[in-house]
Amino acid sequence: MEAPEPKLEHLFDIHADLEAPQVVGPTPQGIRQIFIVKGGAVEGPRVKGKALPGGGDWALVRTDGAVQLDIRATMQTDDGALIYMTYGGLIVAEPSTFGRLLGGEDVALSGYYFYVNPMFQTAAPQYAWLNRLIAIGRGKVVPGGVEYRVWAVTQ
Repeated sequence: MEAPEPKLEHLFDIHADLEAPQVVGPTPQGIRQIFIVKGGAVEGPRVKGKALPGGGDWALVRTDGAVQLDIRATMQTDDGALIYMTYGGLIVAEPSTFGRLLGGEDVALSGYYFYVNPMFQTAAPQYAWLNRLIAIGRGKVVPGGVEYRVWAVTQ
């Protein structure tokens, strides 16, 4: 099968401020930590608004050292629409890099792997197109939170 390479269209950047983690600790699956969203900002060519408080990341530090993400959050657009996002992802880094990130140091994106795959749900007609696309995002750990640049996968 011959198919064109997919293209990426920038949708938005999001900054989320996070509460200190709730560390559940070692479980049979790995070390569970829960990060709750305090709020944030969404800016981009296709979506603008804010990240609402109350979402979160049910992160799992796996036995292989990778952090498996399980994120659920809601954003509210500047025109009042609510958009629910759910996504998985991975953060992979050397243990020393994780230590630097947790210590609040600004680590270059080339120093770790941090990708997510957002899916969207909304009832707002002007954003219904989000319900029917695949997106990817590149994450960055920042002091007190995270940032993502999110793209739609297009043909």
